[in-house]
Amino acid sequence: MSGSAPRYDLVSLNVFRVVAQERNVTRAARLCHLAVSAVSKRISELEDQVGVPLFIRHARGMGLTPAGETMLHYVERVHGDLRLMQLELNEHGSGATGHIRLQAITSALTNHLTPDLASFMSLYPRVDFDIEERVGSSIVQAVAEGRADVGIVAADTAALDLETFAYRRERLVVIAAADHPLAGCDRVSFADTLDHEFIGPHVESSMNALLSRQAALLQRSIRQRVRISSFEAMCRLAAIRLGLCVLPESIVRPYLKPMKLVALELDEAWASRAIVVVVRRYSALSPVAKAFVGHLRP
Repeated sequence: MSGSAPRYDLVSLNVFRVVAQERNVTRAARLCHLAVSAVSKRISELEDQVGVPLFIRHARGMGLTPAGETMLHYVERVHGDLRLMQLELNEHGSGATGHIRLQAITSALTNHLTPDLASFMSLYPRVDFDIEERVGSSIVQAVAEGRADVGIVAADTAALDLETFAYRRERLVVIAAADHPLAGCDRVSFADTLDHEFIGPHVESSMNALLSRQAALLQRSIRQRVRISSFEAMCRLAAIRLGLCVLPESIVRPYLKPMKLVALELDEAWASRAIVVVVRRYSALSPVAKAFVGHLRP
């Protein structure tokens, strides 16, 4: 029928692949557990189907024609996809098992990941996790070096040589004590905050890199009075007026009333921060790691 997709026999495609690799019909027949005549017949039928010769026959064996090289490229892809399909189907049938090494920045681990991990582990009860909380730069390095399967970082931390998938967005706000001079403002610019002292995050964190970069663009510096990595500790220090801090709104919401803090809208485009999933190479992940990345994607 005109325009219909060609139908290729998978056994014949595999025979073609083995002959192309071995360059010898007799060896290919032995590997495929077929008679030499059956292998030759399948190759001839395949050449008739595609309409061009796939092999050059000579005394020393067989070589691929340019058309054969093209066909081998696609047959190898089909063969790989079929193997991967079978692996994943096997895991559906027997209950997926595996181990995933996950590293995440604090805000993702504290806020977004908890429900996602719970729902994934209910679907895959035999999958184990090794979860580490790290700063973004360390996570990117661990994924690039193969020490972590999956990383979750701020988008501006992700390395160009890693594959990246969208995960969440988080809104950054300015946290201040209820009696701080800025507490009466509904929203503030970052420039407004730089007239005051700050409680800063870990020096290697993506948050510190972001704030330092934005201050530099304003040709200003941040007056860091204290540095500390714990979000809760930052809020406690803000409550006793040691300074302002910039944190994800969803993280600090539970601390506002008990600690008598206010969250001021940060009137900057960069205050809406993308959180992404990073992997070294998605195609090389285990089936369960691929399933986890798929589960995280919106």
